[in-house]
Amino acid sequence: MSKSICNLNLSLQYLLLMITLLLLKVDSRTHPGDVRVLKDLKHGLHPESIAPGSCLSSWDFSVDPCDHIFSDRFTCGFRCDWFASGFFRVTEITLDPVGYSGLLSSTTWNLPYLQILDVSDNSFYGSIPDSLSNLTRLRRLSLSMNLLSGKMPVSLVSLAHLEELYLDSNSLHGSIPSSFNSLVSLKRLEIQENNLSGEFPDLGALKDLNYLDASDNQISGEVPSTLPVSLVELSMRNNNLRGKLPVNVSDLEFLQVLDLSHNKLSGPILSVLFDHPSLQQLTLSHNNFTFLQVPGTVGLTSKLIALDTSYNDLRGILPGFLCSMPKLSSLSLENNKFTGMIPSQYALKVAVPRSNSSSLERLLLGGNYLFGPIPSALMGLKPGSANVSLVDNCLYRCPDTFFFCQGGNQKSLVDCKKRFETVIPLD
Repeated sequence: MSKSICNLNLSLQYLLLMITLLLLKVDSRTHPGDVRVLKDLKHGLHPESIAPGSCLSSWDFSVDPCDHIFSDRFTCGFRCDWFASGFFRVTEITLDPVGYSGLLSSTTWNLPYLQILDVSDNSFYGSIPDSLSNLTRLRRLSLSMNLLSGKMPVSLVSLAHLEELYLDSNSLHGSIPSSFNSLVSLKRLEIQENNLSGEFPDLGALKDLNYLDASDNQISGEVPSTLPVSLVELSMRNNNLRGKLPVNVSDLEFLQVLDLSHNKLSGPILSVLFDHPSLQQLTLSHNNFTFLQVPGTVGLTSKLIALDTSYNDLRGILPGFLCSMPKLSSLSLENNKFTGMIPSQYALKVAVPRSNSSSLERLLLGGNYLFGPIPSALMGLKPGSANVSLVDNCLYRCPDTFFFCQGGNQKSLVDCKKRFETVIPLD
């Protein structure tokens, strides 16, 4: 009996505690410091950039923000969560892309519980303020597609929990801070379409980084040999990279997409890229590569689906091993200096389906010095069945009646003869 009474008392005490907590939660309001940051953010914008119907046009600080979120007073733009301290705290700010214009330094960013800050696709300008380092719980920071300038702030390295960093499509300049190697939680880094320069730093300590895009900058030096082994996608397209490909690119065992096009890379295209255990898309166009190394497996174990080595200085005959790649469906070798006849296996991989191998849906061989007749397997292809181009070569006959001969003529006999004399000097 006494035990039952004791249990009943405990149950009543627990119930009273839950009711108290619920009442406390209902009565809770936004932390004053968080309200101040929201006010400063709105008041720091150019009024004309706050469009009618936008999130910030609804922010009315005559009422409490978190108590009225998703109402007509605070329709959108942020999120609140209740904490045991008795206050709602702002945990996310995601502004709508309507062209808000102003300085990010208009507030102190003293939001200790903020996890997501996304002001992308607006017109914020000026430098990235060091005060963003106050966001110690931040997991995602997106400042993409604004008008931000200045350097990438070293202060961001204090964001120990940062998993995603988007600084792309701005006007940032200077070098990438080597201290970014301490952002050990980072999984995605996008800094493309800026004016960043200097050599790429060592980011090998970022063991969780799986996506890195540093394209469309002015980054110089060689392709870094100390990249995170966790990378799945790597793009450094359209920079000023020079030298040869690092042999240890094979250490990036999870890599699926590699784009180093539009640089000044030279030397061989390494055989390890064709033997790679996971690489599916390889884009090395618009460089100065001179030849392709033949892999020991002759391409039979390759995972490549798409290969683009167009606009290089590749020479010799077309490599036969490329047609042994079982999953390859897109191959571009345009605008190189290949000679010889088109191997029959190239034509067969386009025209003849195989049960154990993908057909080539895209075969671009234009702009080389290929000669001889068109392979018979190609002559039966109908327009739309595959994307094939043989223009601007030295083929015996390539009339416009074949869709893959349309869009350009064959080279003149003079140009072809000069090339052949260079390859095979005549006494």
